Amino acid sequence: MEVKGIDGKLEKSDSTSADEISHLSIDIGGSLIKIVYFSTNSKCSTNDEAPTLSKERQEVPNGDLNHHILSGRLYFVNFETSKIEDCIKFLSSKKLQQCGAQCHHSHAVDKIKIKATGGGAFKFADLFKEKLGLTLDKVEEMESVVTGANFLLKAVNHEVYTYIGGQKEYVQIDQNDLYPYLLVNIGSGVGMIKVDGDGKFQRVSGTSVGGGTFLGLGKLLTKCQSFDELLELSHQGNNRVIDMLVGDIYGGLDYSKIGLASTAIASSFGKAISENKELEDYKPEDIARSLLRMISNNIGQIAYLNALRFGLKRIFLGGFFIRDHAYTMDTISVAVDFWSKGEAKAMFLRHEGFLGALGAFMNYKDESTDSMPPQLVEQQPAKRSSSCIVDRIHNSTRVHENENGATDCRLRVSSSFKIYDEVKRC
Repeated sequence: MEVKGIDGKLEKSDSTSADEISHLSIDIGGSLIKIVYFSTNSKCSTNDEAPTLSKERQEVPNGDLNHHILSGRLYFVNFETSKIEDCIKFLSSKKLQQCGAQCHHSHAVDKIKIKATGGGAFKFADLFKEKLGLTLDKVEEMESVVTGANFLLKAVNHEVYTYIGGQKEYVQIDQNDLYPYLLVNIGSGVGMIKVDGDGKFQRVSGTSVGGGTFLGLGKLLTKCQSFDELLELSHQGNNRVIDMLVGDIYGGLDYSKIGLASTAIASSFGKAISENKELEDYKPEDIARSLLRMISNNIGQIAYLNALRFGLKRIFLGGFFIRDHAYTMDTISVAVDFWSKGEAKAMFLRHEGFLGALGAFMNYKDESTDSMPPQLVEQQPAKRSSSCIVDRIHNSTRVHENENGATDCRLRVSSSFKIYDEVKRC
């Protein structure tokens, strides 16, 4: 299990710590479970003033009154879906004090609903009810992914970057020129979504060859048991031992007439055709490298062709397949650059794997009053606070990033939400 902060760093989590979680959302995919939660634990502030629960009437940007302000941190956690029991244990160790409007009583755990998205929200609903007494309040998957992406693109500094020649270069997003864009969500499979605005999107394409293919074939061919193990193995490999290159066909020469270098891959795993070898004669690390290259190239090509099809200038890639892995990003970037003849660039998101969970988190609202959803508010000294959630984002608003890797922020909820009177002080 890993805990990831808003700046992309990883933090270790003490599963026995008594964090008080006020809002939690979960995205249960075919391969991974992603969790986003807001916690008022004892290390939640970068200010000298201890975070407290404000019960005063407070004017907010849209003119609403009677809102509480909770100070704390936003955390990002992931588990393998095959190890869902670890996720259950993690959640049971936390104090689910209140989860948006759906908590009818702070201490009545059996009445708590948490926002959930992904296919696993249906598949494992009974398990969460049986083990934790939690009801999974389902949020449509694609809507969650798009909402999460829009939030990150609008609200978080240094969220988007390109990867060219082994170097990251952060991209400043102009919110006035964000739409339309292509969102490539790489999970177990790959979905291509054309996003035209907040709540305006259409799935335009996809492929079944994605992260699940990488892990599934990787387990069969290399005996690796986890995604991270397979990625680590690929670091040591050489795909040219297995892939058939253009130079292998043309005697070491380029096929210059159509712009193919001798090092370009003509056929993934192609050398296995002509070599009298069995699987055990190949090194597992070379197989892992070739497999990663094949899938990443395929995704990059399909992504650009869909962007070309709809005349889209921006291609953003999300999902837990990339994982800030240099070779993966380089392969996708080169593929997009090659097929677009340098006119398009692949752009990556630091919180790529949590789009669905973030989108579900944004879906909380007080159903009894039909009030606005809870808002993440930038944590700043004094009494300045600006809304930074989805369609209520001001151009100057950014989420504050602390040096420990978590998100210092405040959560604005309506006064009708039920909460504990005591909040841990920093």
